[in-house]
Amino acid sequence: MSAYREDPWDSSQAAAGVLVGRDEERQVLERFTRRVRDGVSGALVLEGEIGAGKTRLLDLAATMAADLRVVRVSGVEPEAALGFAALHRLVGPFLDRLEQVPGPQRDALRVAFGLISGGPVDRFLAGLATLGVLAGVAAERPVVCLVDDAQWLDRESAEVLAFVARRLRAEGVGVILARRAAAGGDFFEGVPVRTVSGLTVAEAHRLLGSVVRGPLDDGVARRLAGETDGNPLALVTLAAGLSAGQLAGHSPLPSPLPLGAQLETYLLTKIRALPLATQALLLVASISPPQDQGLLWRAASSFGLSPVDADPAVAEGILRLGDMLGGSVAFLHPLTRSAVYGAAHPSDRRRAHEAVSAASDPVADADTRAWHLAAATAGTDEDAARGLEAAAERARARGGYTSQGTFLARAAELSPDPGAGRGRMIAAGHAFLVAGDVAAARRLLERAGEGHLPVVLRARAQRLRAAVDFAVERPTRVPADLLDAVATLGAADREPAREALTSAVVAGRYTTGTTLEAVARAALAVQPADLVVRAVATRVGEGYLASVSLLRDALGAEPQAVLGGLLAEEVWDEEGRHAFLTRLAGVERDNGALGALKLTLAGLADGEVWAGQFHVARAHHEEIATLDAMTGTAAPGLTTRIELLAWQGAEAEAREVAATLIQVVGKEQGVAVAADHAALAMTVLELSLGNYRDAYDQAASLYRHDPLGHGNRALADMVEAAVRAGEPDAARDALARLAGRAPAAATPWALGLLARSQALLTSDPEPPYREALDHLGRTQMVTELARTHLLYGEWLRRHRRRTEARTELRTAYKLFTSMGASLFADRSRVELAATGEHATPRTTTPTEALTPQEAQIAALAATGATNAEIATRLFITTSTVEYHLTKIYRKLRLTSRRQLTKPDPSTP
Repeated sequence: MSAYREDPWDSSQAAAGVLVGRDEERQVLERFTRRVRDGVSGALVLEGEIGAGKTRLLDLAATMAADLRVVRVSGVEPEAALGFAALHRLVGPFLDRLEQVPGPQRDALRVAFGLISGGPVDRFLAGLATLGVLAGVAAERPVVCLVDDAQWLDRESAEVLAFVARRLRAEGVGVILARRAAAGGDFFEGVPVRTVSGLTVAEAHRLLGSVVRGPLDDGVARRLAGETDGNPLALVTLAAGLSAGQLAGHSPLPSPLPLGAQLETYLLTKIRALPLATQALLLVASISPPQDQGLLWRAASSFGLSPVDADPAVAEGILRLGDMLGGSVAFLHPLTRSAVYGAAHPSDRRRAHEAVSAASDPVADADTRAWHLAAATAGTDEDAARGLEAAAERARARGGYTSQGTFLARAAELSPDPGAGRGRMIAAGHAFLVAGDVAAARRLLERAGEGHLPVVLRARAQRLRAAVDFAVERPTRVPADLLDAVATLGAADREPAREALTSAVVAGRYTTGTTLEAVARAALAVQPADLVVRAVATRVGEGYLASVSLLRDALGAEPQAVLGGLLAEEVWDEEGRHAFLTRLAGVERDNGALGALKLTLAGLADGEVWAGQFHVARAHHEEIATLDAMTGTAAPGLTTRIELLAWQGAEAEAREVAATLIQVVGKEQGVAVAADHAALAMTVLELSLGNYRDAYDQAASLYRHDPLGHGNRALADMVEAAVRAGEPDAARDALARLAGRAPAAATPWALGLLARSQALLTSDPEPPYREALDHLGRTQMVTELARTHLLYGEWLRRHRRRTEARTELRTAYKLFTSMGASLFADRSRVELAATGEHATPRTTTPTEALTPQEAQIAALAATGATNAEIATRLFITTSTVEYHLTKIYRKLRLTSRRQLTKPDPSTP
């Protein structure tokens, strides 16, 4: 613990590192800066209440890193509505390094800073660019970024900096943020936090002794330390407000001691003792962007103020002179800024905002100008509202959705026309929802009052209501919410029809207030309906055969990942599915759409499971986990891995995850598509265990509901489970449905499953088994091929054709073993042993020593990808790639990149 010897409002010596105590914090910062100096990256959050000494610790860190490159910025409350403002101040000095960053990332940051025009910026793409820029700077000299008052960062800057902080590995970049205790959502979750607490009694005594000019009684010092919890600012403030007799213990102390508001009162007492011109300057400075000193003095000049008027505030330790020439000043403590602004008369605040607005460049600082003009407005003003609306559109164009929502919400308050105001509220709600602030979106929706809106606005409000419901995991209500919007907007806006149908497919049987069939009819009534909508709606409303060609064509229309995957499964097109998802993943990587990319990777992982490439599926799941960490998203655990778990034979984990998906995500949250996915996986698991009755129960549910995609995939499993469970009628019913659909799809996957299912229900199964092997041998469905060899081998063994059975069972065993399907491999081994042949045990491979990320990097390097290409693919820096490659070479006992080979498919 520590305190500064000098007046706490004077940071000059504090910056030189003159401290009392704080030994633990000093050691933490020494270790931190030493690691950065050695080329290792890291991030740290200093968290504490006002006056705890966070800024002083940043001063100390700056001193310790004096031989490094130090960049320092602060969050400022008046800038919190201006997206990417703080990030621009941090990265602005290094924009010449943007040329070293991949194109999409480079353009994202340029658009975010308003340097070029372009579409909305994905903040994670901007984060990758920021990481690349800082890594490039650190390649010359390690960098330490110090961010004070992080609680006042604009949302976009906070998200980008959090992204960077979580991705730092081996670049020689350090990030230290100081903030008050996090309230609500924590952007920096996952970044190490160091709590800056109060001083001990002894340290508080030493601090008081350094600022009190007369005698200090020990009992008084102990009481002040106890009642302030050792807060340095509170201690000094109280000491300044007590008489010499009270401090010396000759006069009684006030009871209770004046804490809390006393801090602000103390500051205001000092401020009100200043000349009126200086007070006016402080008010203008409290709302001016701190990085734009030119704007401050242009605004101040409209009041006849000059840099000379800052001198009394500097002398009193309220302002400090900056490093730049031309009268650069800054508040020494953030509480002073808020105290000045909060205590000013509303009319004075409006005049100050008006001055800052007038002094802002109408082109370069159009958003600042519009925001301060609105703050200068009392009552309503359509011109000011339109100015904010234009600023909101500029914010949307650069991906500043929180700024867009904030501008529109204020524009709604300024709107003289109630209808225009409600429309702006709804638009603001949509912006906040995109930014992830569901609570703000819901508040604005309630203020807009859906029931009193014109029809078009009501339709937009209904879309917002549906989106809010979906965001809080209540998709069951979404289709009904959207049906009125579909009816109102019709062909004028086809998106609600797609949203309604997609959400109805996701909610499935849990949909409330309407039905999937009703949504399909409403979507088809919108003309011209888009291809995806027509395909799905036709499948629901008119049956499978009428929709097959549409379903196949819709896959080429690039739907989103979940719906596209289901469309491909509906026509048994594994190659089209893989190609579609691979293209989609590439687009999402380029655009930095990391949330969507996680769903696409989950779909790709399932396809790799079917192809028997479990090691590739694991790599996809590892990347999903990495993206969760990058974006600060709560990791979904193993829920996306349900098919891999089932095929691996991880029985306990699979059952636990399936229970969550079926009960919580399915029944409670209403996401039928997740429950159906789990039911499919559990059918496979039960078949691998020989639990045929349980497998039948899982498959029968899917057969009854016949959901898009999953219903067709379940048919062959339903036939096998029903045959083995002694349910021949159910097996024949499932086969009849499969026989009616598979020839229409006419893919090798579909025809192979049909032939295998026919083999299970015929007296002469050998021809259909061979037909199934022929069809499936021409697909990527290695799991289904292996299962067919197993079933055929079992039939041959039961008919005492042991030699032929061994061939089929040996093939099945090798396939299952190589992919890591342990339970099916055991089932094959037992059958093989019954023929008189004992299987060779599986051996391990060297690549098992690699971590999942090391395995990813090794696999990509083996294909010839450069370090820069690997870094772009995995959202890391080239320094991190080099760091991991060094470990890979050591673990695999290699000496060069050329010795790397593609991962062994038998890797578990």
